[in-house]
Amino acid sequence: MATRTLLYDRHVALGGRMVEFAGWMLPVQYPPGPNAEHQQVRQAAGLFDIDHMGQVVVSGPDALTFLNRVMTADVSRFGIGTAHYSLMCYADGGVVDDTFIYRLDANRYFVAVNASNNAKDTHWLNYHRQAQERVVIENVSESTYMLSLQGPRAQDILAPLVDAALDRLKFHRAVETWLLTSPRVRVLIGRTGYTGEDGFELFFPTENAGLVWDTLMEAGRPFDLAPIGLAARDSLRFEPCMPLYGQEISATIDPLQAGLGFGCALDKEHFIGRDALLKVQLEGPHRQLVGFEMLQGGVARHGYPIVIDGAVQGEVTSGMYSPTLDKMLGLAYIPSQYAAIAEEIGVQIRDSVKPARTIAKPFYQPSYRKSIAQRSRHAELPK
Repeated sequence: MATRTLLYDRHVALGGRMVEFAGWMLPVQYPPGPNAEHQQVRQAAGLFDIDHMGQVVVSGPDALTFLNRVMTADVSRFGIGTAHYSLMCYADGGVVDDTFIYRLDANRYFVAVNASNNAKDTHWLNYHRQAQERVVIENVSESTYMLSLQGPRAQDILAPLVDAALDRLKFHRAVETWLLTSPRVRVLIGRTGYTGEDGFELFFPTENAGLVWDTLMEAGRPFDLAPIGLAARDSLRFEPCMPLYGQEISATIDPLQAGLGFGCALDKEHFIGRDALLKVQLEGPHRQLVGFEMLQGGVARHGYPIVIDGAVQGEVTSGMYSPTLDKMLGLAYIPSQYAAIAEEIGVQIRDSVKPARTIAKPFYQPSYRKSIAQRSRHAELPK
């Protein structure tokens, strides 16, 4: 039987349509519908119940050494109060999971993992802990609740509710602070997210779930805050081409094929999967993840074959209507020789092959990239 989050009754009261996902009952959409929820986050703000996600605390004098061995990123470069994307790989380069690592202090790290991989990831970490290492690995998923507040008005909503100065909290930074509720709630806030917009992810004691949700919803009224379901969460991450485990990454897909080389420090002396990834880097990936646009309608669903030169050459990982761009778009793995932009490909939808064309990724420019581009243009203006 699927697990209900502590906010289940609130979702039902708000009209949420509940479905099973990764062993949890979660809202897939609310009465306005996924497209309206999607635009809500792009234009104002949305609140996501993502308590199905897992959290693991890794601490102790050897925590850094341990994490640097099991993670693809160079954890030694992570400053205190920062949050970074990283992956865990099998020896052959396939992905165990993708994660976010928050460095809380010198010897304490908070790792957010995917819901479907929570138990597997915890086992993987414990399996690779060496007997002599002074490391404590603690899965805190049951005692930790996770909400995500995303959108251009997110800071306006959250800033008055916390002790920390959020205007000083930069992208991919984190802070442990207090929510000014009654009673006050200790919270870890990361300026991170999975939507392509500015926003925050909040981690706090499970028993405070209702209090924090209600406080945020009430504070967000003047800023047009709305609850957001799984369907819009998927389309929001799809437009900036953020990977979904089981689709863009998996045990049979390595990070370099997926375009996630930025999360792999191949100059590190050692981590699990490094040799395999160095081989891929040297030889070049035999397939690559490409973006494409449907030219004559049709929705390219996960698993649909990609047809090139009359033969099946690849497979769709994600495909859907893009509410922001008003187009039918998709992501697919195809042989590297066909991965250039503007290549003509076909998507087999039932008994017919629909024409498509490869296009640049990401489809939607994430907010942090926009701000960097704006700062760069401003710096180039004559003084």
